[in-house]
This record gives sequence, structure tokens and C-alpha cells, in this order.
Amino acid sequence: MARLKGGAVIAVVMVFAVGGCKDLQDKGSSGAQGSGGGGAALAAADALPVKGRAPKTGYSREKFGSAWADTDSNSCDTRDDILKRDLKDVKFTDGDCKVSSGVLRPDPYSGKEITYTRGRSLVDIDHLVALSDAWQKGAKYWDASKRIALANDPLNLLAVDASANRGKGDGDTATWLPPDKAYRCTYVAAQVAVKKKYGLWVTAAEKAAMKKVLADCPGEKLPSGGNPTKAPSRFKAR
Repeated sequence: MARLKGGAVIAVVMVFAVGGCKDLQDKGSSGAQGSGGGGAALAAADALPVKGRAPKTGYSREKFGSAWADTDSNSCDTRDDILKRDLKDVKFTDGDCKVSSGVLRPDPYSGKEITYTRGRSLVDIDHLVALSDAWQKGAKYWDASKRIALANDPLNLLAVDASANRGKGDGDTATWLPPDKAYRCTYVAAQVAVKKKYGLWVTAAEKAAMKKVLADCPGEKLPSGGNPTKAPSRFKAR
């Protein structure tokens, strides 16, 4: 999956989006991992609006634009940006953009160490809030620019074990959690952050599941950062 931006301001945002990306795994204050005082994640989960799941009718991946669009205009697609951010011992093909290999150490979902080699499907880039789930909880009613932004926002993206990710499918917190229990607070806090940022709602069962997980880590911080919620106008979706 890939990134976002445009203009002189773009350069600044891009640095934040990709540089801040590393925080998503290494820190708690501006990324998807880590915990600290304040209980911001639990409070944010409690404040999310609750509605029923809308029909999946009309959903397709194309509604969120081309996969891994370079929305941050750094000349690298979103997938390579996230691989570069989340893998260790990264090696490139032709410059410093196209990731050819690296190590997921550890995989956040399983806790295992996974070697990534381009062309093999051992590592996926997961949308923490699945696009289909987003579609059924508000994104159906957005303009294309906002959907493209969600699909390429580093705040909503994570390199993970492919098999665990495919087991997740488009599940929300009520239906799927990472097998590695030590990562669950971080994972749920990240989903809450994305839903709050984009104004997505949750089902009653989903909110209850989020609060149950976060109750075990009441000091969990709310991740922040990522890209703007509007993609540059040059990007289109069907």
C-alpha cells in the first residue's frame, strides 16, 4: 500500500507522513504502537458514533482509487513506503524506493519474524480499518478524494504476516483481533484513531469489543499523524 500530498506544503506533509510512519511501529504518541498515560484511546473509542452496518452493496476496491497511489508525491508508491517504514534490514532495487527485501521483526499480528522478498506473498500491507468495513460504516457516502486518502494513509497501514491478514479479511474488532495478545491494545487504538480521524462509525458490538480490549490498557495513547483526509485532485476513483 502507498502515500499522499501536493505542493510546497506537500513536501512538509510528505516528510511527516513517511518520517512519522516509522513512529507507527516504534512509538506510541504518533504511531500505531505503544502505550502511555492519559487513556486517550479508551476515551476516543467511547466517543465514536454507533450505527448499524450499512449494506455492502456497491463496494469495490476501485471505489478507493488505484492500489498504492503515490498520494504524498514522493515518487514511491504507498506499498513501498510502508515496507520501507516497517521492515528492518531493508534492501532496494534501483535507488531507495522499490523495496526488494527486508525482515518483519517481529510481525505485529503473530509475533513471528518474517522475511520479505519481493514477488513472494509472505508480507501484506494491511488496512487496519478494512476498506470494505469503512464502506459499510460511512465511506460509501464520501467523495472519491476522501476514500483515496483513507486507502493510502500511513495511519491506516501496517506491514503484517500475509496469512494472518487474510484470516482477518474485512473484520472489525468485534470479529477479529491479532493472534498476538500483546499487540491487541495497540491494534485497537490504531483502529479507533483511524475511525475518529475519518468520521467513521462503529457498530454497538464493535464499540463494546474495543472498550473491552482497551480496558486492559487504560493508559493506551491514541495514535495520530498520517496524511490529510483529502487526496490531491489528480487522483481519481471509479
